[in-house]
Amino acid sequence: MPTTEKRLLFFSFLAIALFVSPYFILGENAHMRVHDNLDSNIAWYKVLAKSGELFGPLHAVIPQIINGLPRNAFGTEFSGIVWLHALLPSIYAYGASQAITRVFAFIGMYLLLKKHVIQASEWVWIRIGVSLAFALTPFWPSGMLSTLGMPLALWAFLNIRAGGRSWVNYVALTLLPFYSSLVLGFFFFLSAMGIWWLVDAIRQKRWNIRFLLAIVYMASIYMAIEYRLVHSLLFSEEPTSRDEYFHARLSLWRAVRLTFKNYILGHTHVMTVHGLVILPVTLLALYIVWKKKWWRQEKTFLFLHVLNFVLSMWYAFWFYKGWLPLTERFDLLDKFNFARYHFLRPMVIYVLFALSLKIIWKQGKTWRNIGFIALAAQIIVLTAFNEEIIYRNKPSFQQFYAEKQFAEIKRYIGLPVETYRVASIGIHPAIAQYNGFYTLDTYNNFYPLVYKHQFRQIIAPELAKNPTLREYFDEWGGRCYIFVAELGKSYMFKKNSKKKIKHLQLNTDVFYEMGGRYIFSALPIENAARNRLTLDKVFRSKQSAWNIYLYKVVHKGGTHDN
Repeated sequence: MPTTEKRLLFFSFLAIALFVSPYFILGENAHMRVHDNLDSNIAWYKVLAKSGELFGPLHAVIPQIINGLPRNAFGTEFSGIVWLHALLPSIYAYGASQAITRVFAFIGMYLLLKKHVIQASEWVWIRIGVSLAFALTPFWPSGMLSTLGMPLALWAFLNIRAGGRSWVNYVALTLLPFYSSLVLGFFFFLSAMGIWWLVDAIRQKRWNIRFLLAIVYMASIYMAIEYRLVHSLLFSEEPTSRDEYFHARLSLWRAVRLTFKNYILGHTHVMTVHGLVILPVTLLALYIVWKKKWWRQEKTFLFLHVLNFVLSMWYAFWFYKGWLPLTERFDLLDKFNFARYHFLRPMVIYVLFALSLKIIWKQGKTWRNIGFIALAAQIIVLTAFNEEIIYRNKPSFQQFYAEKQFAEIKRYIGLPVETYRVASIGIHPAIAQYNGFYTLDTYNNFYPLVYKHQFRQIIAPELAKNPTLREYFDEWGGRCYIFVAELGKSYMFKKNSKKKIKHLQLNTDVFYEMGGRYIFSALPIENAARNRLTLDKVFRSKQSAWNIYLYKVVHKGGTHDN
C-alpha cells in the first residue's frame, strides 16, 4: 500500500476517533439526539436488560411498561447494541456503538470504492475522502449498520457475483446481521440484491447460483436473528396498535412536494446531509457528462442519478392516498413500512459523490481543485452535524434522564415501584422508564390494541379538543402519551418554561383503575383539583432539565389509598 494511502487511512481513523470522543470525554454531560433515541431506544435497552426477560419466550411480557408490554416489542436479544447496553453504562454503550458503526461504515465504503467503483491509484484522495464523509453522516443511532453497513455488504456481494471465493466475503455477510436491523435497512437492501440477481439472470441467460445462495444465506441469518419480528408480523393473532396505523393520506400534489423535499434534504432517519455540497457536485458532473456525451462510459453514474431520484419518489408516493384500496385489502402494507427503500440512499448518494468527483477531477488541474474543495467542504459540513454541536442546546444525557432527581421522587413516594403506576405530562415517559418506574404511558413500535383503546379513555376529552392529536393517536398511536390539547405535540418542557396547564381534562377514574397513582408533570396544572389530582411536591435539581410536579390521584371516595 502506498505511503500516501496509509497516511490518509490513519488520518481518517483519527478523525473518526475525534468525532466520537465527546461520549467518552464528557460522559453523561454529552449531548445527543432526542427523537427516536433518548426518548425511546436507550431507555428500552435499559428496561430490557433489567427486566430479566432478555431471553424471554415469545409470549413473555415486561410488567414495567403498560402493565405488560410484549417482550417482542423490544426486538431480538441477538443484536449487538442490546448487548452493549446490557454490559456497559448507557452513555458508554452509546459511544461504543457510534464508534463501531462509523469505523465499519468507513471500511465498507473504502473497500467498495477501491474494488468496484474507482480502482485507479490516482483516485486515492476521492476514495478515502468520500469514505470518511460517509462514515461521519448522522445516522439513526439504533439502526447501527442498517444503512451504513450496506457498502460492506455490497462489496461482499459484488465479489461473490464476480466469482470470488474468499472467506472474508462470507464473514462480512455473517456478522453484519448481528449489528444491523432487517426492517431498518437490510430487508430493502437484500430485496434489491434479489432484483439485481434476477436482472442478471434474464440479461445473461444464466443462473449465478453462488450469488443467489449468498443472498439467501444472509436473509436466512436475519430471519433467524429477527425471529421475534417474524413471529409478530406473520404468526401473532393478537391485534396490535399497528393494526390501526394508516399511512396513505397524502394528495398527489403533497406527494410530489415530498418527493423533492426528500431528494434535496433527505430524511431524519437517514440524514445524508447532501443538499449543500454533494447535490451541486453531482449535478455539475451530470452537466459535464451531458456536454461531453459520455453516456456509455458513465452508465453507473447515470443509473445512480436516476435511482437516487426514484428512491425519493418511492418514499413520497408510499404515503399517497391512491394506495388506500390496497392497504384496505392487505393489512401488511400498513404494518410494514415499505417506504424505507429510500434507506438505500446514503450508499447511493455517496457512491454517486465519488463518481462525480472523479468526473470533475478528469477535467484538469483547476477542476481538480474544485473537487478538493468540495470534498473538504462536505467533511466540514458533516463535522458541524456532530451531535455535541448540533444538539448543544438540548438536554445532555444526564439532564435528560435526571437520575438523581427521579431517585429522590422514588424515595419520597416510599413504595415499591411495582405496586403503583405513573404517567408523564410534558416530558417523555422514557425518562420514568429509564429510572425504573412502572409506566402506563410509553413510546413503542407496537403494543396490544386493546391497551391502546383502554388508555384512550384517559385522554379522550383532550383528543376531542385537538383534531391533530386525535388523528395522531388514533391513526398511529406509537406514542401512547398523556396528550394535552393546549400543549400539542410538545413533550419537552424544560424547567425554564413559563407555561402552565389551565384546562386539563383527563379521565382519572380510568387512570386509577389501570393502576395509575401519580403523574409526573413538567408543568404546573392549574385545574388539578377538577381532575382529582393533588400536588404532593415539586422536585427541582441543578442536574436536571426539568422541574417535576408530582401529582397524586385522588380516588373517587376522596382518599389517597394505594
